[in-house]
Amino acid sequence: MDAKIIDVAAKAGVSPATVSRVLNQASGVRAKTRDKVMRAVDELNYHPNAAAKNLRQQKTMNIGVIAQDINNAYFTEIIKGIENMAYAQKYRVFICDAENQPEKEREYLTMLMDRTMDGVIMITPQLPDEEIGEMADKGYYIAVIGRHIEHAKIPCIYTDNVKFSRQVMEHLLACGHRDIVFLNGYPEAIDSYERLEGYLKALKDNHIPFRPELVENGNFNETGGFDAMERLIQKQIPFTAVFAANDEMALGVYQACAKHGISIPDQLAVVGVDNNRISKYITPSLSTVNQPKYTMGAIIVEKFIDQMNDNQFEDKRVFVVDSELLIRDSSNYNIKKS
Repeated sequence: MDAKIIDVAAKAGVSPATVSRVLNQASGVRAKTRDKVMRAVDELNYHPNAAAKNLRQQKTMNIGVIAQDINNAYFTEIIKGIENMAYAQKYRVFICDAENQPEKEREYLTMLMDRTMDGVIMITPQLPDEEIGEMADKGYYIAVIGRHIEHAKIPCIYTDNVKFSRQVMEHLLACGHRDIVFLNGYPEAIDSYERLEGYLKALKDNHIPFRPELVENGNFNETGGFDAMERLIQKQIPFTAVFAANDEMALGVYQACAKHGISIPDQLAVVGVDNNRISKYITPSLSTVNQPKYTMGAIIVEKFIDQMNDNQFEDKRVFVVDSELLIRDSSNYNIKKS
């Protein structure tokens, strides 16, 4: 039986991603590691170039998708759009959950490229632009959702995080709030960085001093929002509004407020991001930013398939889609008039 990349990785004592980087002559691999991998390649008689060439020449009608957290509604709605559009064009979709772990994301990308996939769609990838670009330079088809990557061969679709974060802040400021908490996700994620940038720009535009103690990092789920809110309450610092980096974190804020007897919106305004299905059904209904998640998934598949079929983009490579601030009961309360 022919050796696979995972066999080479096991024999060399490294990850499949490292084997791929060695075979693709990527930078940043130590000479000792490179030697171990090449010895394993020789001993197993592994032929990566022939395998890769064969994969690129044959259409499999398979598309791989790498998501950061498939339990998060943001990703599930995007994947729904991907699947429906892919199915309509006779493609099959294979989904991998990276669980917000860059190394796991890297291994999935390598695995999918080494298997029978025509291309891979990455949703809010955490890997560096250069690393993703290296794979595209090798002739692999890659598309990205939720992030802009400067590479001529990689189609991207995303919303403007900075712009809508400023809109959220302007809404809260117009309601009279000045002590506004920002509950962020993983600080390494591009969404986290850009939403924090919007928060800071809004403060600066309105001549409000930045208070570092009002920013808490967690992760993009309910537990992260709850834990971050608990830390804020323990600080015993004044604040009247919370801007949560996504709706799931906002739900964690609701749980913490219920535990501590804090009334929303009378005592605390809350705004999230994503417009998850549950956001309009909870009490009070959650103000949030609607991102057209299903549409983003469907559009990128359509453009991606055009690229794979013709090796070019039908119209353009980068798509910035509009978001919308939905003001509901959780923040529709003007403290100036209370």
